[in-house]
Amino acid sequence: MQFGIFTVGDVTTDPTTGRTPDDTERVRAMLTIARHADEAGLDVFATGEHHNPPFVPSSPTTMLGYLTGVTKNIVLSTSTTLITTNDPVRLAEEYAMLQVISDGRMDLMMGRGNTGPVYPWFGQDIRNGIPLAIENYALLRRLWTEDVVDWEGKFRTPLQGFTSTPRPLDGVPPFVWHGSIRSPEIAEQAAYYGDGFFHNNIFWPMSHTRQMVQFYRQRWEHHGHGPADTAIVGLGGQVFMRKDSQKAWDEFRPYFDNAPVYGHGPSMEDFTRETPLTVGSPQQVIDRYATMREHVGDYQRQLFLIDHAGLPLKTVLEQIDLLAGEVVPVLRQEMESVRPAHVPANPPSHAERVAAARAAGTDGAAHVGGSEDRWTGRTAEDDPQPAPAGAAFGL
Repeated sequence: MQFGIFTVGDVTTDPTTGRTPDDTERVRAMLTIARHADEAGLDVFATGEHHNPPFVPSSPTTMLGYLTGVTKNIVLSTSTTLITTNDPVRLAEEYAMLQVISDGRMDLMMGRGNTGPVYPWFGQDIRNGIPLAIENYALLRRLWTEDVVDWEGKFRTPLQGFTSTPRPLDGVPPFVWHGSIRSPEIAEQAAYYGDGFFHNNIFWPMSHTRQMVQFYRQRWEHHGHGPADTAIVGLGGQVFMRKDSQKAWDEFRPYFDNAPVYGHGPSMEDFTRETPLTVGSPQQVIDRYATMREHVGDYQRQLFLIDHAGLPLKTVLEQIDLLAGEVVPVLRQEMESVRPAHVPANPPSHAERVAAARAAGTDGAAHVGGSEDRWTGRTAEDDPQPAPAGAAFGL
């Protein structure tokens, strides 16, 4: 199982000192955090994509491209790549380039983001969020899997005889996750293509997460990718740790109470009870996250948000050391001791995807899951709502 960290790249005032880092300092801190996570032995570093203050990661591929040269083992990913407001042609080129530069040590997560105004900033209408996600991803896949693409859709100019460069490494596109916290249509999209589904449940109760993941698993099996329990699932999480639990609560409370994303909302006690946020000792984090599989089944990736809310860089690096040194080894052992043999332990690596493509007698350009649903005869982009929205909740 993979364990790692993700960042949203917020620039937030430290409530204990009143100091606010500037954009340059925050970007450089994120680079330091990624390098430290690699040195500590974590499996994944992921960055979000935002185009507005107080966030700085507006160019994920630039950051991850730099990190490929200064890290050794860690998988470099995104916690959001905006499939709705980025041009699919540009995404195809940028992430194929990152794949080549990193020698396949990367993947990415498609998402619609959480900032409504980003749509008009990039010439789109937020009311088309789901149709944009479906059409743009359908084109992106074709750009990666077909050498020459003729295409016409609703949201961008047609393509005639277009070839995206560079071509994907070894002819196999990057592995893709689809991130969503509330849209069954996106879970359906992930299941249709045989991609991963990431539920970033940092603000949600596990009852909701369970419903979304179960729906994705059911649709994965329906689309012929294998038993539901073999679907590729990732979860978000949040922790703040100290050796002494009360010290953790005392230290984190001013950050929780004053950060824009938390402040003036539920109390820290309520938030830790209702969401995966865990504040306490490393053992308390182990105890809490060891139960996640009881809600969603065996899963492949767990990412933690630990560098937000104005926390100083020194504190974040200490959190990484606690996570990598005391929490992850125990969680990994506990998770793998109960994982059935037929359930994947990790998301597929680039080498595994290349081997699978060659075993299937393809050059990597084969459409994983087929070009159309074997039950309905429809493709994913035929309908902006391929599955009834209420189906995720048994309606």
